Amino acid sequence: MRILIIFSFLFIAFVLTVSCEKDDYSPIENPISPVIVDLASVPYQKLSDYQFFKAPLNMLEPEQGVLEYSLINKLFSDYSIKKRFVWMPEGEKATYVTDDALLSFPVGAVLIKNFYYDNVLPSRTRRIIETRLLFKKTSGWEFADYVWNAAQTEAILDLDGSFTTVDFEKDGMQRTVNYRIPNLLECRVCHKSDDTSFPIGPKPQNMNMVMSYQDGEKNQLAKWQEVGYLEETNATVTALPNWKNPSISLNNRVRGYLEINCAHCHKDTGHCSYRDIRFDFTSSGTDENIGVCEEPDEDLGNGLTHLIRPGTPARSTLYYRLNTNNESERMPLLGRTVKDEEAVQLIEDWINSLNYNCN
Repeated sequence: MRILIIFSFLFIAFVLTVSCEKDDYSPIENPISPVIVDLASVPYQKLSDYQFFKAPLNMLEPEQGVLEYSLINKLFSDYSIKKRFVWMPEGEKATYVTDDALLSFPVGAVLIKNFYYDNVLPSRTRRIIETRLLFKKTSGWEFADYVWNAAQTEAILDLDGSFTTVDFEKDGMQRTVNYRIPNLLECRVCHKSDDTSFPIGPKPQNMNMVMSYQDGEKNQLAKWQEVGYLEETNATVTALPNWKNPSISLNNRVRGYLEINCAHCHKDTGHCSYRDIRFDFTSSGTDENIGVCEEPDEDLGNGLTHLIRPGTPARSTLYYRLNTNNESERMPLLGRTVKDEEAVQLIEDWINSLNYNCN
């Protein structure tokens, strides 16, 4: 009998040891939320399997524990509209690092980003194209992309990438885009620091804004703290300037645009680290960092003499790359098939406002 008891204890100890050693073995749950996120099993085959949203799925009405969030400045993606959410396990919180650094998310956190168009022709209805997920595992961030069916009743896991044509009306104009749904490699090109994957948008400086919630308006960072998704901090967060706000100085609006659309690649550990220009908001405060009066390191022709030539957009490579849809020359490299007309006008106005000569 004593031998049997000893054997039983040894067996239990062995099972516990094996369980603890297996990465992401157990489901990470939030008992007040119906969401199902088993890090050992994700990505699931269908978006509905996670139970992030109430039925009908295409209303994108979040379940308990799924919190909507937004950004002051958003990455341009062929005029698509984005609806973002975050979910975390019970008792887990993100922590503040610095204003311009990504929040430090706990294992089990999921970022959910839906891409859609309103006023899609001919019916002038909403069409959701894709829902992208970022999971925080013990090994780092991992991606999953879900493509919505024509009936808008479900989204299916698809990491291969594809194109889909969307005809829609915006600001009284009919537009057509050949929208690119990225493959896994394309996701990693933009969302990487060296060989490590990471989110782009959720930095305190880009989240320090007022949001409307069911219980009223509240600062978004304060709301995250209220629901237990963000550790409290004594830091006073400086908000990024909204590049679409005409009451803000032209220079700061440009810096806000470059931060969200360009800085994630043009940094020391980014995809375009080999170029010496840096577009994060802090670095862009110095003209030399963003290429003012710097000669380009490649000849694209078209009379381009500088990355940014004050007073002359037509001679500026930055302006040319933002203003072209040529796949081999446009910037950003990925994420758009048409140009952001409002941003191109902003950059043109800014370059024209620079009134000094390059030596």
